[in-house]
Amino acid sequence: MTDTPFDPHALLARSQLGVLATIKSDGRPQLSPVTPSYDRDAGVIRVSTTERTAKLVNLRRDPRAALEVTSPDGWAWATAEGTATLVGPGTDPHGPEVQALVDYYRAAAGEHPDWEEYRSVMVADRRVLISMTVDKVYGAKIR
Repeated sequence: MTDTPFDPHALLARSQLGVLATIKSDGRPQLSPVTPSYDRDAGVIRVSTTERTAKLVNLRRDPRAALEVTSPDGWAWATAEGTATLVGPGTDPHGPEVQALVDYYRAAAGEHPDWEEYRSVMVADRRVLISMTVDKVYGAKIR
């Protein structure tokens, strides 16, 4: 019996919780738990956040970021490194900034029970979509 080779892309694609690392103004890492959505074909990881988070302040200054995820049992991990672009916040519930958040939600969690309510909340919360173009993926399965 042979083991299937570990695929860090597959772990990124199925993970619903990760840690996003951005760079503080003093050069140290700032870590945030996030709900990532990985589009492997496009090579992009998307994350939703509010306008006044530390990660967003950091990414506006320096767009480099990394996302790490682990398997449920903790014995495998994957890291994606890349450059982030920011979309939003939007002021129109039916504008392109909010539509980008709708697309993210569908990819990360499926259908929402009330899209009109979701769109209104995205505007009220001043939500921003982080899209990280993935430059490098690596990881390991320990056992």
